[in-house]
Amino acid sequence: MTGGTPRSALDAVHAARPIVARLNAGNDKEDVAADIIEAWTAVETGLRSLIGGSVLTGQTLIRELRQRQFLTLDQANALAEFHAARERAGSTSYAPTDSDINAARGAFLKLESGLMSASESARRPANTTSAASSGPLAAPAYPSPAASTVDLRSLPARPARSAWIVPVLGVAALIVIAGIAWYALAARGSSGAYDQGVVAYREGRREAAEGAFHKAALDQPNDPMPHVYLARMERERGNLNNANAEAVKAVQLGPANDAALRELASALFAEQNYDGARTFYTRAVQADSSDRVAQGFLGCSLVRLGRVTEGRRWLDRAGSGAWSTCTPSSIGSVPAYNAPALRRQ
Repeated sequence: MTGGTPRSALDAVHAARPIVARLNAGNDKEDVAADIIEAWTAVETGLRSLIGGSVLTGQTLIRELRQRQFLTLDQANALAEFHAARERAGSTSYAPTDSDINAARGAFLKLESGLMSASESARRPANTTSAASSGPLAAPAYPSPAASTVDLRSLPARPARSAWIVPVLGVAALIVIAGIAWYALAARGSSGAYDQGVVAYREGRREAAEGAFHKAALDQPNDPMPHVYLARMERERGNLNNANAEAVKAVQLGPANDAALRELASALFAEQNYDGARTFYTRAVQADSSDRVAQGFLGCSLVRLGRVTEGRRWLDRAGSGAWSTCTPSSIGSVPAYNAPALRRQ
């Protein structure tokens, strides 16, 4: 896709400013919900324009922009919280809270500030913005991994440094190294959002769980487990297309992860795609031979496919469980089930 410009994105985002400004917990709850939805729509339009117009929406759009490094991690997390508030506001039975309003305000301010910096950088003369030429949002708030390549042999020799510069540079280098080490440790320990999501999910706080798993997916983009839980929550809501998309993402990130394979199989089973379910339940069993849920529903998938004898063997191996209702006499019905707590692998 052809990239947009920070100026066009900023123009779109500015449409949300008066809406965000009037957000107030003292207003009528329906008005607050409508304002949150309207503000997100304007912000989302600006986000799409960063990549030249896109059909992506919501969390998928945020992840795409983060992967392209058009957003910092802080901005992406703030926008994810804003989007979660917008999703809650879409329910007629939900009354927006102060946290929802703060999420909308915080995300708007962080995005607007970054876009203003990027737009200002884009207006500077070329000789002052050469480092920003690698992308439409290459500015302090939008770091780019691209590095300029210069033939060092073409540069004139630099005059000798004063004696005091060397130790100062050494100290600066140590500070940089320490910062990099801290960042690596912080990233390694950022599974806190995932753990919070698991706790919230088990306690039935689904909105908090969803927000935490989206944050975990942004913090740890190579971890399949947040997507496994998001897929499961979508499946339990009956949003099978979303469930399938999240489960596919989980398997792409963890092709040998038992929980990811089983969740994709479960999404396919719910869609009554029994052959696809059989394939991924088989892979889940291969990844973890003790997974009784995968064994049981592998047997159930085989029974649905008419391979009754083979299916019965897997059902017997799995023992009793939600899959036990899947007998040859029950063909034509789909047993309801919820898999046990997922395991991080």
